[in-house]
Amino acid sequence: MKYKMQNKQNQLIERITHEHLVVGVDIAQQFHVARAVNFRGIIVGEPLTFENKEDGFARLLEWINHLITKANFKTAIVGMEPTGHYWLNLSKWLYNHNVDVVTVNPHLVKKNKENRDNTQSKSDIKDALVIADMVKNG
Repeated sequence: MKYKMQNKQNQLIERITHEHLVVGVDIAQQFHVARAVNFRGIIVGEPLTFENKEDGFARLLEWINHLITKANFKTAIVGMEPTGHYWLNLSKWLYNHNVDVVTVNPHLVKKNKENRDNTQSKSDIKDALVIADMVKNG
């Protein structure tokens, strides 16, 4: 049983390559926060705060495309916590615009907060970065 799980984990990690921009989005009711990293976890660009509506989603896609062009990535993968129902519209919108979308377990995000900076502090910007790191790590 362990070996099958390890194989799945390896497949998820191998899916992320140097060609991927990995974006983590901290979902909230009105405003979401996005952070981007490369396949090694190095931060790319500045954080983006955008509204939970179509104009905000378009702003996120524009930001992603700008970072892809600026840093010579080929594609992006966006990870988010399935928080309430607030993530559904963004997920569906990104999927319709041919962006890979994955979800991460909120319980694991909470447990992984200390991994990045060894503090228990919480902020939307930090949470988005933790989510991006989790996606990068499969």
